[in-house]
Order: sequence, then structure tokens, then C-alpha cells
Amino acid sequence: MDYAIIKAEAEQKALATIEVLKGEYNGLRTGRASVHLLDGVRVPAYGAEMPIDQLATVSTPEAQVISVSVWDISNAAAVEKAIRESGLGLNPMTAGGVIRLNLPPLTEERRKEIVKVAKKYAEEAQIALRNVRQDLMQRIKRAVTDKEISEDDQKRFSEDLQKVFDAKSDDIDAVAKQKESDIMSV
Repeated sequence: MDYAIIKAEAEQKALATIEVLKGEYNGLRTGRASVHLLDGVRVPAYGAEMPIDQLATVSTPEAQVISVSVWDISNAAAVEKAIRESGLGLNPMTAGGVIRLNLPPLTEERRKEIVKVAKKYAEEAQIALRNVRQDLMQRIKRAVTDKEISEDDQKRFSEDLQKVFDAKSDDIDAVAKQKESDIMSV
């Protein structure tokens, strides 16, 4: 068993978990218009569920407005319906193939709801991190059972791996705290 490979895998999977969390956070409103707000919206088109960015150009012409220019005008109604039903609290207005989304200022109550969602995303990332840690720790234990490494090596590797995961867990907490402050700032 090569511990360097396991440690590299731990780093890579932990970084991937943090990137997924950041991607999910891009879809949360912070009071400003963002093209990433619609990233999670999927539209039934051409016989499949497609992300909105594969059917239209999403832009932010103003600070509180998102513009969605649908390439195939026959999909405009489906895109509008998907946005309306996405749970983002947006009311699309369609003019031809262009859908405008005016973002009203967030109320204190809505900000608190978004913070709850952000905390749920952070907890899901922590769970994913724990699952990766558990899998890699099992691999180290299996190496002892298979007599590939000694129990002393197991202890040393496990402690070192735990430090990696503790650091990445702290990174997740920092990303979550930053997003919460972005959401709550008016």
C-alpha cells in the first residue's frame, strides 16, 4: 500500500467536495443578480432535461436583472415555466425569445431562509467529506489486516490523514461563513 497515493486521493476528493459546495452556493441569491443563480434549473426540451445554459444565453445587464435569451424560440415557454417552478421565487417576464427576471430586494425573512439552505449545503459537504475519510481509513485498516503495513504505520497514517480532513473541514466552514455573511449583508 502506498500512503502517498491515499493522501493525494484524500486531498483531491476533499477539494472536489469544496468545489461542489461553491457551485451550489453560486445558485443562492445574495441580493445581486448572478448568471449562476439559474445553474440548477433544468428545462424539459428535445426529449430530455437540460440545463438552462444549454438552451439560452444568461446575462446580467443590470444589478437586479437577469436576462435569458432563448436560442430556439419554441423552447421559451418551457424555459419560463422551469424558472417559475424552480423554487427560486422569480417571476419571469417573456418578450419574444428574451426572458427578463427582475430580482426584488431580499427581505430579512427570505435572507434567513437562504442562510438555512446554505447551512444545509455545508452540512452535506461535511457528510461527503466524512464518507471519503471513512473509505480511506478503511483502506488503511485493510492494509494492516492484509499485513501490508504495521499497526504503527496505521496509527501514523490515520493521524496524518485526519489532519488533512480537519483542515478541509475548516475550509468548508470558512466558505459557509463567507456565504452567510454575503447573504445577510444588505
